[in-house]
Amino acid sequence: MTSHYRNTTSVVYLLLCLFITSASCGSSFIRQFTDDFNANLQQAEGNGVGPNPDLEEAHYLDTHEEVTSRDHKVSASSTVKGMRDRPPSSYSLKMESFNTLLKSTSIDSYESRPFSVGGYNWTLVVYPTGNKKDNGAGYLSLYVAVDKSIFVAARKEVYADLRFYIFNNNERQYFTIQDTNVWRFNAFKTMWGFSQVIPVETFKDSKNGYLYDGDHCEFGVDVTIPTTYETSELFTLYNFNSERYTYVLPGFSTLLKNDYFSDVFSMGGRRWTIRVFPTGYDGKFLSMFLRLDEKQKFVPYEKMYVRAQLRVLNQLQFSNREKTLEVWFAAPGYGYSGWGYNEFIPLSDLKDLSKGFVVKDALKFQVQLDALSLTKYFPN
Repeated sequence: MTSHYRNTTSVVYLLLCLFITSASCGSSFIRQFTDDFNANLQQAEGNGVGPNPDLEEAHYLDTHEEVTSRDHKVSASSTVKGMRDRPPSSYSLKMESFNTLLKSTSIDSYESRPFSVGGYNWTLVVYPTGNKKDNGAGYLSLYVAVDKSIFVAARKEVYADLRFYIFNNNERQYFTIQDTNVWRFNAFKTMWGFSQVIPVETFKDSKNGYLYDGDHCEFGVDVTIPTTYETSELFTLYNFNSERYTYVLPGFSTLLKNDYFSDVFSMGGRRWTIRVFPTGYDGKFLSMFLRLDEKQKFVPYEKMYVRAQLRVLNQLQFSNREKTLEVWFAAPGYGYSGWGYNEFIPLSDLKDLSKGFVVKDALKFQVQLDALSLTKYFPN
């Protein structure tokens, strides 16, 4: 009887221990699960998880992030910075309370409303504290994005020149930055610009003039769509060695007219005449000029480079009187079509027959063509 009672008591005690142990383990499990859940929730809150944008908006915000100036390989040698008075011509973005964006930990950029240039829609994108995905941390970053819906065809491309502006209130001018290379936009590259425009600390310091009237500032951009030229010209310079023409003027002592012209002659594919003023403009010198024949065909505004030697020939084997002509001839009506020298040779030298310029009362003039340019215009 006593033994049975002891055995029963032992069994009851053993069951009680097992129950207490199980309860303790279950409580530990529940507490562990709750702690893990709370820890995960706190970690999510610490990472800034808050109101979530819808999937469509999230996809739109991600469209430009893959395209950065690193793909363009902007180099210091191709970047041009400066100051200018004129404001931007394509778009201006004036902002107030800019410090709010500078202090924000969740908003990294501001994108303007679309504006139209060249038949395309563009937006100006500002990163107040820099585009960190484009090595822009610590700098103000500026970009231009194009509406990607224009790229229906995968191979379609748009080329644009970009100039960015930041107003400096101290100078009352705009700081500008641009690249000498053209930017190529396509379906895979929809945003281009500069990740390191101005250090944030420089921009924030009101003494530098970029933030003024509290925290106002102004940004801007010029978007230019360059087009391929439709008209052009090809300039070619030809050298000559033996193109000469000699003009004989008889009866020198009995000349009465103010000026005399040679016959029309051809040199270098053009027609010319020599014009001579026997007593010049002051009665002391003979004047000599080379002129284009106005009856030949010219292209409006056409210019010709000419290098030639003008000579009064010495007929007694002494030295010729020679002067070099190197000028631009223009088509008649568009500039000077005749060039030469008012004081080519003194009349005293001509009247002194011993000097050999006048023989048998005749003078000989010569033109030697050394070089002449030819310009072809397209379309003709």
